[in-house]
Parts: sequence; C-alpha cells; structure tokens
Amino acid sequence: MKFQIDEKFLIDCFRDIVEIPSPVGYDLQLRPVLERYAAQFGHSVTYDRRGTPYIELEGQDSSKTVLLGAHADTLGLMVRHIEPNGTLRVRALGGVNFNNAEGSTVTVYTRDGRSYTGMMVCNSHSVHVFLDARTLPRNDETMYILLDEDVHSKEAVQALGIRNGDIVHIDPACEFTDKGYLKSRFIDDKAAVACVFAALKYMAENGLKPKYRTLFAFPYNEEIGVGGRYVPEEVSEYIAIDIGLIGPQHEGDERKVSICAKDKNGPYDYELINRLIGYAEKAEVPYALDVFLNYSTDGNAAMRGGNNLKAADFGMACWCSHGRERTHIDGLTGTANLILAYLLDI
Repeated sequence: MKFQIDEKFLIDCFRDIVEIPSPVGYDLQLRPVLERYAAQFGHSVTYDRRGTPYIELEGQDSSKTVLLGAHADTLGLMVRHIEPNGTLRVRALGGVNFNNAEGSTVTVYTRDGRSYTGMMVCNSHSVHVFLDARTLPRNDETMYILLDEDVHSKEAVQALGIRNGDIVHIDPACEFTDKGYLKSRFIDDKAAVACVFAALKYMAENGLKPKYRTLFAFPYNEEIGVGGRYVPEEVSEYIAIDIGLIGPQHEGDERKVSICAKDKNGPYDYELINRLIGYAEKAEVPYALDVFLNYSTDGNAAMRGGNNLKAADFGMACWCSHGRERTHIDGLTGTANLILAYLLDI
C-alpha cells in the first residue's frame, strides 16, 4: 500500500525550515516554527531539559512507546576571534567541510539579537594575488568571515555587538528543480523533519492513529554525536530518520530510501532492520540496504547512551553530504511512506 504524500507541502515545509538557522545547540528561531507546524495537525510540542522538542501521538496500543528522531540541528560555525582588521575567525560546529564553504554567504547572530551577513573567505582568496590560491588547504585556520559591513578594526566589529561565541549560519542556497531534484545545504536533516510533518499531515487528514504510542523527537546536537544520548525511559525503539549516502560500494540512490544496517559505531538492531525492509516492500518504497563508514546517527547515540532500546536508521539518500547536498522528491516521499508504514505497522 503506497501512501499519497502531498509533495508540494513537503517541499514547501523543507524550504521554510531550511532557511531558519539552527546550527548545533542553537534552537531559538526554529522552536516556534516547529510548534506552528505541529499545531496545524492538532499537536503540541513539549521540551526536555536539554531543549529537545517532542510531539506525542496516542497509539491504538499503549503497551509500547516508539520514538522517531529527525534532528533539527545543522552544521554551522562559531566566532572564536575578531582579528585587528575586522575579519572573524571561526570554529566549526559539527563536521563542516571548509572546502565547499568558501564563497558562501553566512549570517552572524549576536547574543543581543542582532544579525549581520558576511562571506566565507580563504586567506589566499584570489588566483590573481596568491600563488597558492588553488592549493592552500581550506580549514578553520585558513578561512575567515568578511563581514558585509564597513568595519576595518576589532573595535568597530565589537561596536556591532559581535563577540566570541556568536553563532554563524551558512546560507543553504536551496533550489528545487522542475525535474524533482532538491539541492540545498542541510538536507541533512531538515528534509527528514519535513518528511515527519508530511507524514503527520497524511495521518491527520485521514484520521489515522499509530499502532503504538509514538514520540517524535527533533534533537539539536546530532551533529556533535550526542543528540540521542538521552531518551525517555519508556521508549523501546528509536528510529533515526537521517540521510543516506551515495558513493562507491553503496547501493544508495537519491530516488530510493536508504536503510542503514551498520554505521561507524556498529550494527543496528537486526530484527528491527528486517521489519523496516518488510514495511518498505509492503508500502512499495524503493529502498537500498547499506553499510556506512564515516557516519552515525542519534539512534546509535541512544544505544551508546546506555538506553534500553532497539535502534534503526533510514532516510533519503544524498549526494555531497555535509556540503550543498542533492536528493530527489522520490527519496523524500519514499521516506515519508516508510515513516507511515512503520507507524501504522502495515
């Protein structure tokens, strides 16, 4: 049974939330947006002490609680030093690949609520000026932010309210083509968040309840490996909805859903992965079963945190992970379908 997902809603939801800055640990602006989307389908959002948002759905059977996690945090940067010439040195929040950050528009958010745009620039920024412009490694020692402000000293930057520790959001450069391809930063993992809301929309419009009591979680610390370390005690299964990978020795395809059998930290639950394969086949979801190398999820973090649960992982496959990524609407609708198949236990 294939579910008819509202593709326009799914893409519009992604476009909406991907523009909202939420680098690791920074939730101020995305919180009300998640609450707004939850309210559309009759749900409220609660928070634990770490700020993780939850949506709770009553199940047909209350003897078991399952959790689906789609992390709300993205890669980002943090100001670490203001140079005497008014440029900003940064540190990465999560696994930023500075090689593909060069030339990106960024926004600096101050602690008093102001914001300023700028551009990521390399020390050797021009082939016309620097002989090593093509060869200098791009990293947090060789890259800096050039503010879009007429500032040329540390004091002038500080007068703007900018200081060490300020959060920096990288512009996602989102684009959706008429052939169904989605190109953007932060498909990891805001596409998964959009898939969750597309599934909630389908359930609300069709008067459906999940088989078991269900929690949806949207952690803000997945990109540093700790988003799923805490899980409410009653949860017995943690399904991480996260991107799949494309590359040599991978079966993943951006028009399929990737089911991860093992990541860098170890295997996911054998029986639960088998169930997901069965759900995918019954829901007519094209899927790939893969083993990932430099990859982990909140599901694995939940297991490493000592929680008494089973964990699994699936999601749309992407090109160019941790850069400006690309996937296809078929991978998104397939992910939403597999969410529904799991929830409804078809």
